[in-house]
Amino acid sequence: MERAWSFHTAGNIVFGRGAVARLGKLVQQMGLERALVVTDKAIVQAGLLSQVISSLVDAGVAAEVFDGGEPEPSLSAVNLCVKQAKEAGAQVLVGLGGGSNIDLAKAASVLLKHGGSARKYLGEDKVPGPIWPLVAVPTTAGTGSEVSGASVLADKEQNVRGAILSNFLRPLLALVDPLLTLTCPPKVTADAGMDALTHAIEAYLAIDFRYMDAPADQLTFYSGRTPLTDCLALEAIRLIGGNIRLAVHQGRNLEAREKMHLASLLAGMAFSNAAVALVHALEYPIGVMTSCTHGAGNALLLPYVMRYNLPTRMRELAEVAAALGEDVDGLPEREAAELAVDAVQQLKEDVGIPMRLRELGMTEGQISEAAQQVVGNARLMRNNPRPATAAQLAALLHEAF
Repeated sequence: MERAWSFHTAGNIVFGRGAVARLGKLVQQMGLERALVVTDKAIVQAGLLSQVISSLVDAGVAAEVFDGGEPEPSLSAVNLCVKQAKEAGAQVLVGLGGGSNIDLAKAASVLLKHGGSARKYLGEDKVPGPIWPLVAVPTTAGTGSEVSGASVLADKEQNVRGAILSNFLRPLLALVDPLLTLTCPPKVTADAGMDALTHAIEAYLAIDFRYMDAPADQLTFYSGRTPLTDCLALEAIRLIGGNIRLAVHQGRNLEAREKMHLASLLAGMAFSNAAVALVHALEYPIGVMTSCTHGAGNALLLPYVMRYNLPTRMRELAEVAAALGEDVDGLPEREAAELAVDAVQQLKEDVGIPMRLRELGMTEGQISEAAQQVVGNARLMRNNPRPATAAQLAALLHEAF
């Protein structure tokens, strides 16, 4: 049997300047009358919560607020959110903020519907069915969590990051309003934007759906790259290459903000169907070791992984170089592909991403341990177009050190 591919995203996507004003009406049209907005104190202080509450209340939707969101949502934060949702009689959760707040709302929605602890659902396809109604309103342009089926959580008892992966986690509604990103600080803008670039490039370089290491009659959470994800990823790369510098250094540049928010959305749809691979596999242990942001860790590692994958993805990397604005006309394919690696390194430097692992606080003695952990991450490693041994991964990390 020949392998097939599938595509999933949010149930409804609403994109545009001022779209947050439509939130309440859209929720009301779903027949939902009581909402819990899941956010954090920084979002409240930035004045973004008031717009969401006003939209809900004006449409007759009662709204309460859980502002206990964390940079890496913990299992205990999920439990607290669930407790408040039950006490409020919430019929819908509204995740407001960056990917962490939306991921927190996703995990809480799983527990509200199916019970138990979030730890029970960590892994691939362990959610038994549809979750509690969920709406996502992103305020950063990076994670794509508003359309993805992943919820990344911190298991602080075991000192590891884990993820709930299920297409049931995709929100009923993704409301994407570029105006909500105008208050995003430069560092958050850079980390989030480079995270989106990582998503797009990993999706574009991922193993083809025909060659996924799984039975042909089995639809996996990640399908591998497909014609549809290629279109989305390449356009996201083009938008990010042309706009991230302006979004970081001219935060009030609405055109750049709008294009970055669109790029994040497209990259989210691409990677959450195609795959993420070696960059993310490496970032998981390094993020735990250094406490760096997910976006900064991904961005730092991205060009080194691109270079590692170059022998199997020359044509694709040449196309990435062109999408990033490099002049590749008349160049041999390998030279054009190498320009993509150089372009990402320059982009990192221009927006203030650390260039070396030592700048994150990693020690050389941790490299071997990180490489061993990555080799064991079969879920992500099977998506990479080029296999890697622990020795090869250690060499890659030494190069990035």
